Amino acid sequence: MPTPSRIYTAALVVIGDEILSGRTHDKNIAQVATWLQIQGIRLKEVRVVADETDAIVEAVNTLRARNDYLFTTGGIGPTHDDITVDAISEALGVPAIVHPEARAILEEYYTTRGGLTEARLRMARTPEGASLIPNRYTGAPGIRAENIFIMAGVPSITAGMLDALTGTLEGGAPLLSETIGCWVGESEVAELLRETEKAHPSCQIGSYPFWGEGRTGANFVVRSTEADDLAACTRDLTTGLQALGRTAVFGGI
Repeated sequence: MPTPSRIYTAALVVIGDEILSGRTHDKNIAQVATWLQIQGIRLKEVRVVADETDAIVEAVNTLRARNDYLFTTGGIGPTHDDITVDAISEALGVPAIVHPEARAILEEYYTTRGGLTEARLRMARTPEGASLIPNRYTGAPGIRAENIFIMAGVPSITAGMLDALTGTLEGGAPLLSETIGCWVGESEVAELLRETEKAHPSCQIGSYPFWGEGRTGANFVVRSTEADDLAACTRDLTTGLQALGRTAVFGGI
C-alpha cells in the first residue's frame, strides 16, 4: 500500500560507452521514470557512466546511499566489456558468483539454441546474496542486490523486467499531473507561475516553452500527490492566464 506521507526516491545509472559516444540513443530513462512514477517513487537523478569499474562503483555507492532505490541499465551481457555485475559486487563488498537459479534458467533457455557456453554463463553471474528479476524475452535474468536493481540495456528487455517488478516495491502516493498550454512567452508569466506555486505549497509547476506557427508558447505542467490541491492549483493558474488576456488550453498544446 502507498504511504502518502513518505516520499520514496530512486536514482538511475545508465552504463555504456555506446551511450556516451552517441552511437546508441538511450530510451530507458523515460520508461524507468514513467514506471517509477506509477509505483509512487520519484526518480531524483540520473547518471551516465562509461564501462569502467571505478566509475560504476563510485556512481553506485553514491546514489544507493542517498536514495531508497537504485536502478542500473546496461553491461550485463555475455561479452568481456559487460562488467556491471563485477563492479556492483565490488561496490557491495561481496564476490560475484554464478547464481544457481540463473544458471538453471539459462541452461533450459539455451537447450535448443546451441547450449550454455562460457560466454553465456556470464549472464548467470550475480553479486553474492542477490535475487533474480524475471526476463521473459531472453532468459537472462535481471538482478536485485540490496536496494539495487540491475537490468538489461535493451529497452524492450528492460520494460519486461520493470513489468515483473510492478507492485513489489514500497512507494508513496503517485505523483499526479495536469497540463495547461498557452501561447505566451515564459517571461510574461514568470511572476504568475511563482505566485501560483507559492499559494499551493503541495504543488510544483514546470514550464516547458516551445515555438510554432511563428509564435512562442509554453506548456505548464502542474504536479502534486494530492488530487484536490492539484485541481485548485490548475484552476488558479488557468484563471491567472485568462486575467492576462491569454487563452489556457487544458491538456496542453
